[in-house]
Amino acid sequence: MIPQAQQNPHRRFNPLKREWVLVSPHRTQRPWQGQTESKSTEVALSYDPTCYLCPGNLRAGGVRTDQYTSTYVFENDFAALKPDAPQFSSDEGDRGLLLAEGESGICRVICFSPRHDLTLAKMSVPEIRAVVDVWSEQYAELGAREDIHYVQIFENRGAMMGASNPHPHGQLWASRSIPDEVVSELAGQRDYFAEHQSNLLCEYQKLEESLGERVVAQNASFVAVVPFWAVWPFEVMILPRRHVTDLQAFTEAERSDFASILHSVTATYDQVFDTPFPYSMGLHPAPCDEHEHPEWQFHAHFFPPLLRSATIRKFMVGYELLGSPQRDITPESAAETLRQASLRIPRI
Repeated sequence: MIPQAQQNPHRRFNPLKREWVLVSPHRTQRPWQGQTESKSTEVALSYDPTCYLCPGNLRAGGVRTDQYTSTYVFENDFAALKPDAPQFSSDEGDRGLLLAEGESGICRVICFSPRHDLTLAKMSVPEIRAVVDVWSEQYAELGAREDIHYVQIFENRGAMMGASNPHPHGQLWASRSIPDEVVSELAGQRDYFAEHQSNLLCEYQKLEESLGERVVAQNASFVAVVPFWAVWPFEVMILPRRHVTDLQAFTEAERSDFASILHSVTATYDQVFDTPFPYSMGLHPAPCDEHEHPEWQFHAHFFPPLLRSATIRKFMVGYELLGSPQRDITPESAAETLRQASLRIPRI
C-alpha cells in the first residue's frame, strides 16, 4: 500500500460493484487493542431436545425433523418466497414510481451436521466437504428449473447476525429474479470483461496473491483475502485460482480445497477475539438464467460485524447510510490481524 494511504483518509474503489468506500486510518491505528468486554459464550450440547433442527425434534411449523446423520435439507417452514406465488406487475399512477411485481421462488434450510454443538470452524474438512457437495447438488437441481434464475446460498452465523437457531445450518433462497447485489456484481464484471477481455476477479486474485499483504489463507485451489475495498472490519473474500463460474464446475480436488479454506477462515475468525465469531457468509455463483457468463467468477463473501472485541461491533450509521461506506482500520491491518490469529488455531 502506498505510504500516503497508510495514515491519511482516502477512498478506495470497488470495481466489482462500482462503488467507493472511505478509509480513515488516522482515526485509530489498532482498534482491536482498545475496549474489550466479556466474550460471548455458547452452551456446548451435542443434542438439544428443544432445538427444532436437531434430529427427530418437532419444528415450530409442526413438521418433525428427520433422524438425519449427516447433512439435511428441508423446505423452510416460514419461507420468504413461495413457488406458486402469482405473477403480476403493476404501476400505480402510471408514472414509473410505484412499481410492484410478483416474485416466486423456493427457500430451503441446510443443516450442516446433526450435532448441535458444531460450527464450520469446529467441523472437520471431510464434514464440510459433505456440505459443499449438498450446496452443489442444490444449485444444480434448482438452477435447472425454468422459473429459477438465481440460487443464493448463505449462512447467518450467531445471534448477532439474526440467526434464529444456534444449530449449524445455512439457507438457500432460489428466486425468479436476480437479486440486486448480484445484478451489481454482474454489471461490474461485464464492464471489466468488455474493456480488458479478461475476468475481473481472476485478475484481482492474481494481483492480490502477488502482493500478499491482504492474503489471509490459501491452498492449491483457493485464496482468501481481505478485499482492497472491504467495508466490514474483517471482511473476507474467497477466490478460486482458476476461472470457474459455479460449484458445478469444481473438480473433486477443488471441492475438498474449498471445504478446507472455509474451515481455515472460520477457525481463524474464532481466534481473533477468542469467541465464536458471528458473520454472514454467502456464495456467489453465476446466474442460472440460460445465458453464458464468461465474465463471471465464482466467489464467496464473509461479512462479520465485530470491530474491537467479542461484543463491540461496527454499525452502518450516519454518513455510511447517507453518504458512503467508511472504515477506520485498513484492510491491510485487518489481514495482518487475521494472519496472526490463524497461528493460534489449535492443531489436531
